Order: sequence, then C-alpha cells, then structure tokens
Amino acid sequence: MSEKDKMLVGEIYDANNDRQLIAERTAAKDKCAAYNSVTPSDMQRRREIMSGILGKAKGEFLIEQPFYCDYGYNIEVGENFYANHGLTILDGNKVRFGDNVFIGPHCGFYTAGHPLDAESRNAGLEYAKPITVGNNVWFGGNVCVLPGVTIGDNAVIGAGSVVNRDIPPFTVAAGNPCKVIKKLQK
Repeated sequence: MSEKDKMLVGEIYDANNDRQLIAERTAAKDKCAAYNSVTPSDMQRRREIMSGILGKAKGEFLIEQPFYCDYGYNIEVGENFYANHGLTILDGNKVRFGDNVFIGPHCGFYTAGHPLDAESRNAGLEYAKPITVGNNVWFGGNVCVLPGVTIGDNAVIGAGSVVNRDIPPFTVAAGNPCKVIKKLQK
C-alpha cells in the first residue's frame, strides 16, 4: 500500500519522505500562492484558480484570500459556501462541507494528526481522519476543527472553539473543548 493510500484510509503514513505526496503538496501550495496573489476584484480569475484547487465544488462559492491547503483534491464544498479570510485546510483526508456553510475568519480544518509517542512523531509519521460538515452550518472566527470530526446540519460553532468531537445537528456549540451549549428548534 502506498503512503498516499495509507493517508486516505486513515492509517499512519510518512508524508515527509514520499515523493508523490511531497510533489502534490508543493503543487497545491503553488496554486494557493497564485490564488492569494490575484487582485481581489478579479473574481473570474479567483474562481478559475480555486476550481483547480478544490476536489469538488457544487454551485456558487467564495473563499476569501488568503487560503491555504495541503492537497486541495480532498476538499469538497457545497452550494452557497463562503469562507472569510485566512481559511486553512490540512486535507490529508476528505474535508466535506455541505450547502450553505459560512466560515468566519482565520478558521482551520485539520485532518492531520501525529502519534503520541515521540519516536514515531519525530520520524515524521502522521495520520489523517476525515472531517464532515453538514448543511447550514456557521462557524465563528478562529475555530479549529480537529481530525475525524462530524458536525451536523444547522449547527453553529462559536468563535474561538476547538472542535475535537462530533457536534450534533440543530445545536450551538462553543468552547475549548467545544461542547453543546444550546439546542436549536428544528
């Protein structure tokens, strides 16, 4: 099994010594640099470049500059997706956003994690677990979503939250660690 295959199924893999993964990350970072250098008013060019970064985009979307990712091809955005400035997605595994998702400034979605034992971590080994975000979800600014998290439809995640576990639909959740603080009416 290749290092990329291991990455995509959530197993421990070596991202730092695999030529294919290094080349794919470098290509994605070059595309992000191109995107981030386009004049903000040139919406057509921004959309063209971003469409070449994302794995899948359904309908209309807007991602403000700057934007950063590891691979791009593991990112899927739904209809009417909006992300404010400073979005970072470490997409070693799938990151799926539903329709009508709004993301505040300086948020991060991190599928990548590292082993707890220092020897493996120092050897550059890591894992990647998917992140799934439902429809009609709103993230306040400076939210951090960690590997393997699912956020249900119609959830609201408060600013500054660190989401390290699943958040059910129709809830407001906030904090570090993020937890449900209010249920919303369906």
